Amino acid sequence: MSPTLEKIAATPQDYPFDVDTLGECRIASPVRKHEFVPDGARVLMSEDIPLLDWLREKLGREPSFERAGPKAKIFHDPSWTRAGILTAGGLCPGLNNVIKGIVEILSFDYGIQTIYGIRFGYAGLNPTCGYTPMLLDPDAVDTIHEHGGTILGSSRGRQPTEVIVDTLVRMNINVLFCIGGDGSLRCARDVAEECLRRKLSISVIGVPKTIDNDLQFVGPSFGFETAVAEATHVIRDAHVEAKGTFNGIGLVKLMGRDSGFIAAYAAVANPVVNFCLIPETDFDLDGPQGLLVALERRFRSGKTHAVIVVAEGAGQKFFQDMEETRDASGNVLKKDIGDYLKRRISAYFKEKDMEASVKYFDPSYMIRSVPARGTDAIRCYLLARAAVHAAMAGRTNCVVGSNGDLYTLVPIKLATIERQKVSLSGDLWRSVTDATGQEYYFSPDIPAIKNVLAP
Repeated sequence: MSPTLEKIAATPQDYPFDVDTLGECRIASPVRKHEFVPDGARVLMSEDIPLLDWLREKLGREPSFERAGPKAKIFHDPSWTRAGILTAGGLCPGLNNVIKGIVEILSFDYGIQTIYGIRFGYAGLNPTCGYTPMLLDPDAVDTIHEHGGTILGSSRGRQPTEVIVDTLVRMNINVLFCIGGDGSLRCARDVAEECLRRKLSISVIGVPKTIDNDLQFVGPSFGFETAVAEATHVIRDAHVEAKGTFNGIGLVKLMGRDSGFIAAYAAVANPVVNFCLIPETDFDLDGPQGLLVALERRFRSGKTHAVIVVAEGAGQKFFQDMEETRDASGNVLKKDIGDYLKRRISAYFKEKDMEASVKYFDPSYMIRSVPARGTDAIRCYLLARAAVHAAMAGRTNCVVGSNGDLYTLVPIKLATIERQKVSLSGDLWRSVTDATGQEYYFSPDIPAIKNVLAP
């Protein structure tokens, strides 16, 4: 059982599966030619029957989420609704797609005339920062999906919750869409709870944006699939460089501060990767089961190149003596494991008097700044659509997500309970070790390589 589910089961009263609502929906929806989602429609959290049975017993209720989609009756009167949209945190493929989707659904389905684009994240809701909001309409967002980044700009760091809510009241914004990751959604939760405390009829809806795919219960995050696809090109080039010289090593650092999903999926998608290192796995550099000896085993067994993919948050134990620093959002800034590995690998083979050449690739900012592609772009629009319908139905303090082909509403507290991690006993990591064959080189006890190295 995952630690997250154990935590929820231990104190189920702290983690409700139902989202907050502002009140009864009494207004006939203006949305036309849609099949409305019935009131009370739910989606089971999982298809794993033993897991569902265990959760039912522990929680005393059905582990399910409200199904997202248009409702026949809505809470907010479209003629009086003024919406705000903001993007916070780091860049991610698909931000403009989500903005475009929200604007178009608000405009075309509900006829809402006033839509503010809040500049530079939550700072745009703090008057002392001096950012003027943009007015958005379908024409203004017509082609923004063709470009990476966000037309609204973004920022890290928290702003005073009371000031944000005061600004929403002053601007008469009653529907706020917050597109962001873990920290940004926690801020959205604080804003939603302050609005509820003041008895303000303001819907605050989160759209999950995390290129690392590390939010709980929301399915794949938008931008993640594009990131994996973009990493493919870099890994291909690293492979070419590695094969271009005797004992060549292509070293690629990918994003993944605390969760190694991008690195793991990229390794499976590109079976030329020989070693995949992620934050969830502990690894050594020295010793008989360390990475340096594993590389030497590979070369001594007759291979003349190697490709290593490492997530940015892997191997941080090697920097324990260094001072910890944090970004404006409070996230621990990871030390550069890629550069560290390059230096240690080069020094190791020089000391061994073995020929080796390390080519280091760090494409992090290039990957996160490209436009969303293919089904990733489709997911952006579907998430935007679900967010708008949830907001107009008076839902708040929730984030939209996907569960298979269906879209759901998840309380922000559940989505941000802790970072989602790669399960080392799951099919994904097993696929990584199968595709890379790295266990073959890490283990000194496999008969086929046991006597490769001289004693």
